[in-house]
Amino acid sequence: MSFNTFGHLFRVTTFGESHGPAIGCVVDGCPPRIPLNESDIQPYLDRRRPGQSRYTTQRQEPDAVKILSGVFVDELSGAQVTTGTPIALVIENVDQRSKDYSDIKDKYRPGHADYTYDVKYGLRDYRGGGRQSARETAMRVAAGAIARKIVPGLTVRGALLQMGPHRIDRARWDWAEVERNPFFCPDAKTAAMLGDYLDDLRKSGSSIGAVIEVVAEGVPAGLGAPIYGKLDGDLAAALMSINAVKGVEIGAGFAAAELSGEQNGDEMRMGNDGKPLFLSNNAGGILGGISTGQPVVARFAVKPTSSVLTPRRTVDRYGRETEISTTGRHDPCVGIRAVPIGEAMVACVIADHYLRQRGQVGESPAWPFPQPAR
Repeated sequence: MSFNTFGHLFRVTTFGESHGPAIGCVVDGCPPRIPLNESDIQPYLDRRRPGQSRYTTQRQEPDAVKILSGVFVDELSGAQVTTGTPIALVIENVDQRSKDYSDIKDKYRPGHADYTYDVKYGLRDYRGGGRQSARETAMRVAAGAIARKIVPGLTVRGALLQMGPHRIDRARWDWAEVERNPFFCPDAKTAAMLGDYLDDLRKSGSSIGAVIEVVAEGVPAGLGAPIYGKLDGDLAAALMSINAVKGVEIGAGFAAAELSGEQNGDEMRMGNDGKPLFLSNNAGGILGGISTGQPVVARFAVKPTSSVLTPRRTVDRYGRETEISTTGRHDPCVGIRAVPIGEAMVACVIADHYLRQRGQVGESPAWPFPQPAR
């Protein structure tokens, strides 16, 4: 199985399976002399970690990360810093329950990649899906923590906009509220009702999808390249690579189809800092595949968890028609824990493009405008 690596200059390779002894990743291309300890990574993993509330899978994984290579203690400062060599990270799996899957090891779960993995490789790891499991995404979150350190002044934040039919009211958006509820929801009123909604779904053994928005602020203008290195193209690919994601949009996204050219185009004036000031951000901070300096805004849709208790019709790997009911520990809404994963993927893409920009044209910005000839 190839294609376990993403990125160009900031490259991340992940490894491991859901029920194997450990999962891990190698981050290559990180510049040297960046302070880095496990304590810089762990808070992001804790936000994604399972079993923190009754609204997520009850698998109990501490997700304690270990740095195996790529760091060294600077004698002058006494701080542990990156060396510029590959950074290896590992997380041990401590709460596997493979027996939960023994009854369905030959059956293809509807909505899962069981059939496609089997038809491609001739075998599949039925214990939680093996490599197809979202357990792998913990390492993306760890890599994202490193990526955040590369771009000066970068802030990447995500929030849940919609769960099933329930949408937030943007007029009540509060970033502080995202960290106060188990749904990463920026609207306190909507968050208050999501608990009962998910409780009913969980008790019935069903599941639901969600929409997540990620906003990256402090993104320098000029990142990205035409034609096949567009920043929004790489963001879309990175977000689509997350398990269960079925759609991505940038800025106004699909809503732009309802706007006129006058409404959609982001008008500009000159700001006090000598740089263009955009009066709106329908472009999501990207024009022609290149960042404008505005916040980069991306949204992605997460399908419902495919593991449900309701018996479903399926076939097994021997071609026999049968039924399946998936037991075990599953998220009633995988979109909740997708928030920190989406943040991490956006951070990794921006860090990669930042290093690519620096390598191609240096760090000298194009602003302010050159003075007209006299």
